[in-house]
Amino acid sequence: MNLSEINWDVNAAGTWPTPLKAIAILLIALVTGGIGVYLLTVPQLEELDTLEKQEESLKTAFEAKQKKAANLQDYRDQLDQIEASLGEMLKQMPTKAEVASLLVDISQTGLASGLEFKLFQPSGEINREFYSELPIAIQVVGKYEELGLFVSGLASLPRIVTVHDVVMTPLGKDGMMTMNATIKTYNEGESASKGQPAKRRRG
Repeated sequence: MNLSEINWDVNAAGTWPTPLKAIAILLIALVTGGIGVYLLTVPQLEELDTLEKQEESLKTAFEAKQKKAANLQDYRDQLDQIEASLGEMLKQMPTKAEVASLLVDISQTGLASGLEFKLFQPSGEINREFYSELPIAIQVVGKYEELGLFVSGLASLPRIVTVHDVVMTPLGKDGMMTMNATIKTYNEGESASKGQPAKRRRG
């Protein structure tokens, strides 16, 4: 086949030798196929990949929800326990009317332990989400054993009393020490007193 003798005009393709016609048809088929893949198949593959990722995400979400559903009763039991514990704590919190008598109890506990009060200063109420803090700044003087007896006595009071920011300083005579601290007691916040998250149960 002499290529120089071939009429390369596309309109005269019918006169081309058979091998040349086969090559031309193959090239056209390859180009057409490539365009088809680019325009149709590639977007479909990308969409398939996106759908597969969504499927994995949905499977993960479903498995997580299935586990939660399977453990729903355990969660409810835990919630009941938390509410019961919170209810018991609320029972130990003084009402606003009981705060004055609690302050007297704290002072008498210190005196009964043999301590001398240099400072007993209640501060303003600090509101939290479900309760209010009632801090009291104190400074007492006594022996180490008396200070320990005082802290132990606070822990045994029927209402919740906690001790914070304790600083103890020796006075250098007869084993006497000064203790500066903040005592905190608590009462119900507004949400708790309205029944959220637990109703007041007196005890």
